[in-house]
Amino acid sequence: MVQESSITMMRLNIPFTNNRELEEIAKVLSTGYFTQGPKTIEFEQQVADYIGSKFAFAMSSCTTALHLSLVVLDIKPGDEILVSDFTFPATANVVVQLGATPVLVDIDLDTFTINVDDLRKKITPKTKAIIPVDAFGCAANYDAINTIAAAHNLPVIEDAATSIGTKYYDRFCGNLTTLGCFSFHPRKVITTGEGGMITTNDAHLAERIKLLRSHGGVRAGNWFQYEEAGFNYRLSDILSAMGVAQMEKLTWLVERKRELASSLSGRLLHIPGIRIPLEPKWGGHIYQSYVILVDEGIHRNKIIEDMKAHGIETTLGTYALHDQPFFQREFGYQSGQLPNSHVAFTRTITLPLYPQMTESDLDLVASTLKEVI
Repeated sequence: MVQESSITMMRLNIPFTNNRELEEIAKVLSTGYFTQGPKTIEFEQQVADYIGSKFAFAMSSCTTALHLSLVVLDIKPGDEILVSDFTFPATANVVVQLGATPVLVDIDLDTFTINVDDLRKKITPKTKAIIPVDAFGCAANYDAINTIAAAHNLPVIEDAATSIGTKYYDRFCGNLTTLGCFSFHPRKVITTGEGGMITTNDAHLAERIKLLRSHGGVRAGNWFQYEEAGFNYRLSDILSAMGVAQMEKLTWLVERKRELASSLSGRLLHIPGIRIPLEPKWGGHIYQSYVILVDEGIHRNKIIEDMKAHGIETTLGTYALHDQPFFQREFGYQSGQLPNSHVAFTRTITLPLYPQMTESDLDLVASTLKEVI
Protein backbone atom coordinates (compact mmCIF):
# COMPACT_ATOMS: atom_id res chain seq x y z
CA MET A 1 0.00 0.00 0.00
CA VAL A 2 1.32 3.45 -1.00
CA GLN A 3 1.65 5.80 1.95
CA GLU A 4 0.39 9.34 1.42
CA SER A 5 2.85 12.18 2.03
CA SER A 6 2.42 14.02 5.31
CA ILE A 7 3.56 17.30 3.71
CA THR A 8 0.85 19.95 3.33
CA MET A 9 1.36 21.42 -0.12
CA MET A 10 1.30 25.18 -0.68
CA ARG A 11 -0.62 25.44 -3.93
CA LEU A 12 0.40 27.49 -6.93
CA ASN A 13 -2.90 29.36 -6.94
CA ILE A 14 -6.18 29.37 -5.02
CA PRO A 15 -9.10 31.33 -6.54
CA PHE A 16 -10.54 33.96 -4.22
CA THR A 17 -14.26 33.41 -3.61
CA ASN A 18 -16.77 34.10 -0.84
CA ASN A 19 -20.54 34.14 -0.33
CA ARG A 20 -21.11 36.58 -3.19
CA GLU A 21 -20.54 33.82 -5.77
CA LEU A 22 -23.05 31.59 -3.97
CA GLU A 23 -25.57 34.43 -3.79
CA GLU A 24 -25.33 35.17 -7.51
CA ILE A 25 -25.53 31.49 -8.47
CA ALA A 26 -28.56 31.05 -6.19
CA LYS A 27 -30.33 33.90 -8.00
CA VAL A 28 -29.85 32.11 -11.30
CA LEU A 29 -30.96 28.75 -9.88
CA SER A 30 -34.14 30.38 -8.56
CA THR A 31 -35.11 31.54 -12.06
CA GLY A 32 -34.78 28.14 -13.74
CA TYR A 33 -32.98 29.94 -16.59
CA PHE A 34 -29.58 28.26 -16.66
CA THR A 35 -28.22 28.79 -20.16
CA GLN A 36 -26.96 32.07 -21.64
CA GLY A 37 -29.37 34.78 -20.53
CA PRO A 38 -29.72 37.97 -18.47
CA LYS A 39 -26.92 37.15 -16.02
CA THR A 40 -24.50 36.68 -18.92
CA ILE A 41 -25.56 40.06 -20.33
CA GLU A 42 -24.87 41.61 -16.90
CA PHE A 43 -21.41 40.01 -16.79
CA GLU A 44 -20.62 41.18 -20.33
CA GLN A 45 -21.63 44.75 -19.48
CA GLN A 46 -19.42 44.73 -16.37
CA VAL A 47 -16.38 43.72 -18.44
CA ALA A 48 -17.13 46.23 -21.22
CA ASP A 49 -17.59 49.04 -18.69
CA TYR A 50 -14.42 48.10 -16.83
CA ILE A 51 -12.06 48.03 -19.82
CA GLY A 52 -13.93 50.72 -21.80
CA SER A 53 -14.86 48.66 -24.87
CA LYS A 54 -18.11 49.09 -26.79
CA PHE A 55 -18.86 45.38 -26.97
CA ALA A 56 -18.14 42.27 -24.89
CA PHE A 57 -19.30 38.71 -25.55
CA ALA A 58 -19.00 35.94 -22.96
CA MET A 59 -17.61 32.70 -24.36
CA SER A 60 -17.12 29.12 -23.18
CA SER A 61 -13.33 29.65 -22.96
CA CYS A 62 -10.53 31.90 -24.14
CA THR A 63 -9.73 29.23 -26.73
CA THR A 64 -13.17 29.54 -28.31
CA ALA A 65 -12.83 33.32 -28.06
CA LEU A 66 -9.59 33.20 -30.05
CA HIS A 67 -11.07 30.77 -32.56
CA LEU A 68 -14.18 32.86 -33.16
CA SER A 69 -12.05 36.01 -33.47
CA LEU A 70 -10.19 34.41 -36.37
CA VAL A 71 -13.48 33.23 -37.91
CA VAL A 72 -15.04 36.72 -37.90
CA LEU A 73 -11.86 38.06 -39.51
CA ASP A 74 -12.46 35.55 -42.35
CA ILE A 75 -9.17 33.72 -41.88
CA LYS A 76 -8.87 31.02 -44.55
CA PRO A 77 -6.70 27.95 -45.18
CA GLY A 78 -3.25 29.02 -46.34
CA ASP A 79 -3.34 32.36 -44.53
CA GLU A 80 -0.44 33.10 -42.18
CA ILE A 81 -1.07 34.33 -38.63
CA LEU A 82 1.84 35.71 -36.62
CA VAL A 83 1.70 34.25 -33.09
CA SER A 84 3.88 34.92 -30.06
CA ASP A 85 5.82 31.69 -29.53
CA PHE A 86 5.94 31.69 -25.72
CA THR A 87 2.34 30.83 -24.84
CA PHE A 88 -0.08 28.04 -24.05
CA PRO A 89 -0.62 25.99 -27.25
CA ALA A 90 -4.26 27.08 -27.59
CA THR A 91 -3.09 30.42 -29.01
CA ALA A 92 -1.71 28.71 -32.12
CA ASN A 93 -4.00 25.65 -32.12
CA VAL A 94 -6.95 27.81 -33.15
CA VAL A 95 -4.98 28.94 -36.20
CA VAL A 96 -4.27 25.34 -37.18
CA GLN A 97 -7.93 24.39 -36.72
CA LEU A 98 -8.89 26.86 -39.46
CA GLY A 99 -6.31 25.43 -41.86
CA ALA A 100 -4.16 28.54 -41.56
CA THR A 101 -0.45 28.58 -40.73
CA PRO A 102 0.87 29.83 -37.40
CA VAL A 103 4.11 31.74 -37.94
CA LEU A 104 5.82 31.73 -34.57
CA VAL A 105 7.52 34.90 -33.37
CA ASP A 106 10.25 35.16 -30.73
CA ILE A 107 9.84 37.15 -27.52
CA ASP A 108 11.67 39.71 -25.42
CA LEU A 109 13.10 38.10 -22.30
CA ASP A 110 12.43 41.24 -20.23
CA THR A 111 8.63 40.93 -20.58
CA PHE A 112 8.17 37.45 -22.14
CA THR A 113 5.99 39.16 -24.76
CA ILE A 114 6.33 39.31 -28.55
CA ASN A 115 9.55 40.75 -29.98
CA VAL A 116 8.58 43.55 -32.36
CA ASP A 117 11.76 43.26 -34.46
CA ASP A 118 11.15 39.57 -35.13
CA LEU A 119 7.48 40.35 -35.74
CA ARG A 120 8.35 42.91 -38.40
CA LYS A 121 10.69 40.48 -40.18
CA LYS A 122 8.11 37.73 -40.46
CA ILE A 123 5.36 39.64 -42.25
CA THR A 124 4.74 38.32 -45.78
CA PRO A 125 2.01 38.84 -48.40
CA LYS A 126 0.23 35.84 -46.82
CA THR A 127 0.10 37.41 -43.35
CA LYS A 128 -3.51 38.13 -42.38
CA ALA A 129 -3.42 38.85 -38.62
CA ILE A 130 -1.20 39.16 -35.54
CA ILE A 131 -1.80 37.50 -32.15
CA PRO A 132 0.43 38.96 -29.43
CA VAL A 133 0.14 37.46 -25.93
CA ASP A 134 0.07 39.33 -22.63
CA ALA A 135 2.44 37.10 -20.67
CA PHE A 136 1.54 36.33 -17.04
CA GLY A 137 -0.45 39.56 -16.69
CA CYS A 138 2.12 41.78 -18.44
CA ALA A 139 0.96 43.73 -21.50
CA ALA A 140 2.85 43.42 -24.76
CA ASN A 141 4.29 46.53 -26.49
CA TYR A 142 1.07 47.62 -28.21
CA ASP A 143 2.21 50.97 -29.59
CA ALA A 144 4.89 49.19 -31.61
CA ILE A 145 2.62 46.24 -32.51
CA ASN A 146 -0.24 48.46 -33.67
CA THR A 147 2.12 50.66 -35.70
CA ILE A 148 3.45 47.60 -37.54
CA ALA A 149 -0.07 46.25 -38.02
CA ALA A 150 -1.39 49.54 -39.38
CA ALA A 151 1.48 49.80 -41.87
CA HIS A 152 0.43 46.43 -43.32
CA ASN A 153 -3.33 46.82 -42.79
CA LEU A 154 -3.43 43.83 -40.42
CA PRO A 155 -5.93 43.19 -37.62
CA VAL A 156 -4.54 42.38 -34.17
CA ILE A 157 -6.11 39.85 -31.80
CA GLU A 158 -4.89 40.44 -28.26
CA ASP A 159 -4.51 37.19 -26.33
CA ALA A 160 -5.37 38.84 -23.02
CA ALA A 161 -6.01 35.51 -21.29
CA THR A 162 -3.96 36.58 -18.26
CA SER A 163 -4.44 40.32 -18.28
CA ILE A 164 -7.90 41.46 -17.24
CA GLY A 165 -7.05 44.44 -15.03
CA THR A 166 -3.69 45.10 -16.70
CA LYS A 167 -3.09 48.60 -18.05
CA TYR A 168 -0.92 49.57 -21.00
CA TYR A 169 -0.06 53.14 -19.98
CA ASP A 170 -3.57 54.46 -19.23
CA ARG A 171 -5.70 51.94 -21.19
CA PHE A 172 -6.83 48.49 -20.19
CA CYS A 173 -5.76 45.32 -21.95
CA GLY A 174 -8.52 43.85 -24.06
CA ASN A 175 -9.26 47.33 -25.42
CA LEU A 176 -5.99 47.99 -27.24
CA THR A 177 -6.43 46.22 -30.60
CA THR A 178 -9.03 44.95 -33.07
CA LEU A 179 -10.22 42.19 -30.74
CA GLY A 180 -9.34 41.14 -27.19
CA CYS A 181 -9.74 37.65 -25.71
CA PHE A 182 -9.88 36.98 -21.95
CA SER A 183 -9.76 33.74 -19.95
CA PHE A 184 -11.59 33.03 -16.69
CA HIS A 185 -9.83 29.76 -15.93
CA PRO A 186 -9.19 29.20 -12.18
CA ARG A 187 -5.54 30.28 -12.47
CA LYS A 188 -6.55 33.71 -13.77
CA VAL A 189 -7.13 36.82 -11.63
CA ILE A 190 -10.90 36.30 -11.76
CA THR A 191 -12.56 33.01 -12.62
CA THR A 192 -15.85 31.48 -13.71
CA GLY A 193 -14.39 27.97 -13.49
CA GLU A 194 -14.20 27.82 -17.28
CA GLY A 195 -15.05 30.69 -19.54
CA GLY A 196 -13.79 33.54 -21.67
CA MET A 197 -14.75 36.83 -23.32
CA ILE A 198 -14.26 38.63 -26.64
CA THR A 199 -14.14 42.43 -26.57
CA THR A 200 -14.12 44.84 -29.50
CA ASN A 201 -15.07 48.35 -30.59
CA ASP A 202 -15.91 47.24 -34.16
CA ALA A 203 -19.69 47.08 -34.66
CA HIS A 204 -19.45 44.84 -37.74
CA LEU A 205 -17.26 42.30 -35.96
CA ALA A 206 -19.57 42.47 -32.94
CA GLU A 207 -22.56 41.52 -35.08
CA ARG A 208 -20.65 38.58 -36.56
CA ILE A 209 -19.57 37.38 -33.09
CA LYS A 210 -23.13 37.62 -31.77
CA LEU A 211 -24.45 35.60 -34.72
CA LEU A 212 -21.78 32.89 -34.84
CA ARG A 213 -21.42 32.39 -31.07
CA SER A 214 -24.88 30.78 -30.91
CA HIS A 215 -25.33 28.47 -33.90
CA GLY A 216 -25.68 31.27 -36.47
CA GLY A 217 -29.33 31.84 -35.58
CA VAL A 218 -31.36 35.05 -35.68
CA ARG A 219 -34.68 35.18 -33.87
CA ALA A 220 -37.61 35.57 -36.28
CA GLY A 221 -40.83 35.74 -34.27
CA ASN A 222 -41.20 32.65 -32.09
CA TRP A 223 -38.26 30.73 -33.52
CA PHE A 224 -34.88 31.19 -35.18
CA GLN A 225 -33.72 31.63 -38.73
CA TYR A 226 -30.24 30.19 -39.29
CA GLU A 227 -28.13 32.52 -41.39
CA GLU A 228 -24.75 30.84 -40.85
CA ALA A 229 -23.23 27.52 -39.77
CA GLY A 230 -22.29 28.86 -36.34
CA PHE A 231 -20.93 27.41 -33.11
CA ASN A 232 -22.14 26.75 -29.59
CA TYR A 233 -19.59 28.90 -27.75
CA ARG A 234 -21.96 30.39 -25.17
CA LEU A 235 -21.35 30.82 -21.44
CA SER A 236 -24.16 29.72 -19.12
CA ASP A 237 -25.83 32.08 -16.68
CA ILE A 238 -24.61 29.88 -13.81
CA LEU A 239 -20.97 30.52 -14.72
CA SER A 240 -21.71 34.15 -15.57
CA ALA A 241 -23.12 34.54 -12.05
CA MET A 242 -19.67 33.69 -10.73
CA GLY A 243 -18.24 36.26 -13.13
CA VAL A 244 -20.56 39.00 -11.82
CA ALA A 245 -19.42 38.36 -8.25
CA GLN A 246 -15.76 38.11 -9.30
CA MET A 247 -15.87 41.41 -11.21
CA GLU A 248 -16.88 43.16 -7.99
CA LYS A 249 -13.55 42.04 -6.53
CA LEU A 250 -11.34 42.73 -9.56
CA THR A 251 -9.89 46.09 -8.51
CA TRP A 252 -8.99 44.73 -5.08
CA LEU A 253 -7.62 41.48 -6.54
CA VAL A 254 -5.31 43.40 -8.90
CA GLU A 255 -4.07 45.64 -6.08
CA ARG A 256 -3.55 42.64 -3.82
CA LYS A 257 -1.61 40.68 -6.46
CA ARG A 258 0.65 43.67 -7.14
CA GLU A 259 1.20 44.21 -3.41
CA LEU A 260 2.14 40.56 -2.87
CA ALA A 261 4.38 40.52 -5.94
CA SER A 262 6.26 43.57 -4.70
CA SER A 263 6.69 41.99 -1.30
CA LEU A 264 7.89 38.70 -2.79
CA SER A 265 10.30 40.50 -5.11
CA GLY A 266 11.86 42.24 -2.13
CA ARG A 267 12.53 38.86 -0.56
CA LEU A 268 13.99 37.34 -3.75
CA LEU A 269 16.01 40.30 -5.00
CA HIS A 270 19.35 39.21 -3.60
CA ILE A 271 19.08 35.47 -4.16
CA PRO A 272 21.84 34.59 -6.65
CA GLY A 273 20.97 32.76 -9.85
CA ILE A 274 17.49 34.17 -10.46
CA ARG A 275 15.89 37.17 -12.13
CA ILE A 276 12.64 38.45 -10.68
CA PRO A 277 9.82 39.68 -12.97
CA LEU A 278 10.42 43.05 -14.58
CA GLU A 279 7.77 45.72 -15.01
CA PRO A 280 7.93 47.34 -18.47
CA LYS A 281 8.01 51.07 -19.09
CA TRP A 282 4.30 51.06 -19.92
CA GLY A 283 3.59 49.63 -16.43
CA GLY A 284 0.56 47.71 -15.31
CA HIS A 285 1.91 44.20 -14.72
CA ILE A 286 -0.70 42.46 -12.52
CA TYR A 287 1.30 39.28 -11.84
CA GLN A 288 -1.42 36.81 -12.77
CA SER A 289 1.52 34.47 -12.41
CA TYR A 290 4.79 35.33 -10.66
CA VAL A 291 7.48 33.99 -13.01
CA ILE A 292 11.22 34.06 -12.35
CA LEU A 293 14.06 33.26 -14.77
CA VAL A 294 16.95 31.15 -13.49
CA ASP A 295 20.50 31.53 -14.73
CA GLU A 296 22.01 29.26 -17.33
CA GLY A 297 23.44 26.15 -15.68
CA ILE A 298 20.83 26.01 -12.94
CA HIS A 299 18.68 22.88 -13.26
CA ARG A 300 15.17 24.37 -13.44
CA ASN A 301 13.33 21.03 -13.34
CA LYS A 302 15.31 19.92 -10.28
CA ILE A 303 14.30 23.13 -8.48
CA ILE A 304 10.63 22.41 -9.22
CA GLU A 305 11.02 18.88 -7.83
CA ASP A 306 12.90 20.09 -4.75
CA MET A 307 10.31 22.80 -4.03
CA LYS A 308 7.60 20.14 -4.24
CA ALA A 309 9.54 17.96 -1.80
CA HIS A 310 9.50 20.94 0.59
CA GLY A 311 5.72 21.29 0.18
CA ILE A 312 5.59 24.18 -2.31
CA GLU A 313 3.95 23.77 -5.70
CA THR A 314 5.74 25.46 -8.61
CA THR A 315 5.76 24.88 -12.36
CA LEU A 316 7.32 26.08 -15.59
CA GLY A 317 6.39 29.52 -16.97
CA THR A 318 4.64 28.34 -20.14
CA TYR A 319 5.54 26.66 -23.43
CA ALA A 320 7.77 27.56 -26.37
CA LEU A 321 5.57 26.34 -29.18
CA HIS A 322 8.47 25.81 -31.56
CA ASP A 323 9.88 23.28 -29.06
CA GLN A 324 6.68 21.20 -29.09
CA PRO A 325 6.48 17.99 -31.16
CA PHE A 326 3.37 19.01 -33.10
CA PHE A 327 4.78 22.31 -34.39
CA GLN A 328 8.09 20.66 -35.22
CA ARG A 329 6.41 17.80 -37.09
CA GLU A 330 3.83 19.88 -38.97
CA PHE A 331 5.69 23.15 -39.58
CA GLY A 332 9.36 22.18 -39.49
CA TYR A 333 10.46 24.06 -36.39
CA GLN A 334 13.56 22.96 -34.48
CA SER A 335 14.28 23.33 -30.76
CA GLY A 336 16.09 26.57 -30.01
CA GLN A 337 15.15 28.14 -33.35
CA LEU A 338 13.51 31.02 -31.47
CA PRO A 339 16.28 31.53 -28.90
CA ASN A 340 14.61 33.83 -26.36
CA SER A 341 11.45 31.77 -26.24
CA HIS A 342 13.54 28.61 -25.84
CA VAL A 343 15.39 30.16 -22.88
CA ALA A 344 12.10 31.15 -21.28
CA PHE A 345 10.64 27.68 -21.80
CA THR A 346 13.61 25.92 -20.23
CA ARG A 347 14.54 28.38 -17.47
CA THR A 348 11.34 29.95 -16.06
CA ILE A 349 9.64 28.95 -12.83
CA THR A 350 6.19 30.05 -11.66
CA LEU A 351 6.03 30.57 -7.89
CA PRO A 352 2.86 30.61 -5.75
CA LEU A 353 1.07 33.97 -5.65
CA TYR A 354 -2.58 34.34 -4.68
CA PRO A 355 -4.58 36.81 -2.58
CA GLN A 356 -4.91 34.62 0.51
CA MET A 357 -1.12 34.39 1.00
CA THR A 358 0.37 35.84 4.18
CA GLU A 359 3.73 37.42 4.88
CA SER A 360 4.86 34.14 6.44
CA ASP A 361 3.85 32.32 3.25
CA LEU A 362 6.06 34.69 1.25
CA ASP A 363 8.89 34.14 3.73
CA LEU A 364 8.56 30.39 3.25
CA VAL A 365 8.59 30.60 -0.56
CA ALA A 366 11.68 32.83 -0.56
CA SER A 367 13.64 30.89 2.06
CA THR A 368 12.86 27.54 0.44
CA LEU A 369 13.83 28.77 -3.01
CA LYS A 370 17.11 30.13 -1.65
CA GLU A 371 17.80 26.80 0.03
CA VAL A 372 17.11 24.61 -3.02
CA ILE A 373 19.09 26.87 -5.36
